[in-house]
Amino acid sequence: MIFKLTEEQEMLRNMVRDFAEKECGPTAAERDEKETFDRSIFDKMAELGLTGIVFPEEYGGAGADYISYAIAVEELSRVDASVGVTLSAHTSLGSNPIYKFGTEEQKQKYLVPLAEGKKMGAFGLTEPFAGSDAGGTRTTAVLDGDEWVLNGTKIFITNGGEAEIYVVFAMTDKEAKPKHKGISAFIVEKGTPGFTFGKKEHKLGIRSSPTMELVFDNCRIPKENLLGQLGEGFKIAMVTLDYGRIGIAAQALGIAQGAYEAALNYAKERKQFGQPIANFQAIQFMLADMATEIEAARLLVYRAAYLASQGVRISKEAAMAKMYASDVAMKVTTNAVQIFGGYGYTREFPVERMMRDAKITQIYEGTNEIQRVVISANILKE
Repeated sequence: MIFKLTEEQEMLRNMVRDFAEKECGPTAAERDEKETFDRSIFDKMAELGLTGIVFPEEYGGAGADYISYAIAVEELSRVDASVGVTLSAHTSLGSNPIYKFGTEEQKQKYLVPLAEGKKMGAFGLTEPFAGSDAGGTRTTAVLDGDEWVLNGTKIFITNGGEAEIYVVFAMTDKEAKPKHKGISAFIVEKGTPGFTFGKKEHKLGIRSSPTMELVFDNCRIPKENLLGQLGEGFKIAMVTLDYGRIGIAAQALGIAQGAYEAALNYAKERKQFGQPIANFQAIQFMLADMATEIEAARLLVYRAAYLASQGVRISKEAAMAKMYASDVAMKVTTNAVQIFGGYGYTREFPVERMMRDAKITQIYEGTNEIQRVVISANILKE
């Protein structure tokens, strides 16, 4: 096995790194401070072909593999994790379920503009009483003639308010046993009567990524906006989250890489006791652990991405990558702040933002406790 990226993948890395440093870096701190989302950055990603990176060219995509996708999210997140998760949620959560489970008509109507970046995608699963227990969905969808009528609330929705196309999960059979068999998936467009946005979350990290509440009040959508088969929603959600975890793992990896590089450079420049602090073994050991754990995380992330491109089941591998990479991101960013000392605790340097951004990677798209449930369930069946 050769652990080497292709020439195309290396070119992609260089392109996205250059884009992130020039287009995202200069305004990252300000957008974080003001909690502002810059749609023009997404539009520029579309021009580079990133918004449809893994989808076939016939649907407006770039036809690349999942390693390329992971690299793109990683490089964006190395500079600004908010931009990284915007692409991840759009691709893995908002677009991929339509590609994998949609009809040809749905792909032409919704996937093509998503892949081309003319529209942004989002994913509505989490509810006030259905977080880790995704099967506890209370949002309902009732068929009335040729229309589905949706009622309920979704919370913590990445790209909420900005996205034009939402994949939303609702209960269509309250009597189903087990209960998750009664969940179905739907495509809902922004601007549909009865579909509004509620609370905007004010967050610890990824503050320039919009996180909104979705509210459905007798929201009527066409019968043909059912995604997949009736009662197949839970399965669609779980498959979607498998792929989504590659994106979050890549985001965590990028955050860790950015913090490590900042700490390494600072350690070489900062002098105490008449010499760079990088000369002290305490700092050297911290940097050695950071570099090693990042490389281990990268191998897990890229392996999960490689398997995703092969079309095989990736539940265990994606969960391992997400769990480990996010734990590494939290540890590396915390140590980066420590290496910066008092300066690391100020807004003058980016490592405090990176530490705040890292925490969410241990929580969303399945907490790391849920990842351990997924991993253990898989290894006990092997």
